[in-house]
Amino acid sequence: MIWTQQVLVSLCFTVGRYYYLIFGSGTKLYVSDVQVVKPVVSVYPAASRAHLEGRSSLLCLASAMFPPLVQFSWKRRKDSGPLEDVPSAEGEQLQLRESGRTAAILLVHQREDSRYKYRCSVHHEGGAVEAPTEPEVCTPPPPLPSQHQVKLLCLLYTVLIVKSLVYCCGLSLLMVLRNKGPSTI
Repeated sequence: MIWTQQVLVSLCFTVGRYYYLIFGSGTKLYVSDVQVVKPVVSVYPAASRAHLEGRSSLLCLASAMFPPLVQFSWKRRKDSGPLEDVPSAEGEQLQLRESGRTAAILLVHQREDSRYKYRCSVHHEGGAVEAPTEPEVCTPPPPLPSQHQVKLLCLLYTVLIVKSLVYCCGLSLLMVLRNKGPSTI
């Protein structure tokens, strides 16, 4: 019993106006006179390279809460249908924790014709909080430009580069002639 008390005392941390103890592999006990504060929840479409692989992503951010421990869950709705859980085969969730905020990124494997809207819920000691909106998952980017458009862009960039080189050479020639001074014959 004495050994356990020594371990607990050695793992006691102070952060602001509260204390927390760590037991075992990361279990935390918060002791504080601070009131429980529900998180503020926001959802954003997250821009990423995942579009190239037929995936889209959403970011759910929980912030300004105490204690800073939350769990995320995602639901989806097609058009005006009922809410349903996101099947694990159709999405993958990543979590990021930082002081004062926690974020969850949902990577959704979807087809182009998908019309689902997603909703994020955050479960906290103060109760569950849902994001106020249901953003649509970003659709994949438009198709690549045609071969004719690519050739025109290459021609334009080539002309601009040649113009810059001629301008640079002209300025260099003027600087050399100016520094040379009048010629003596």
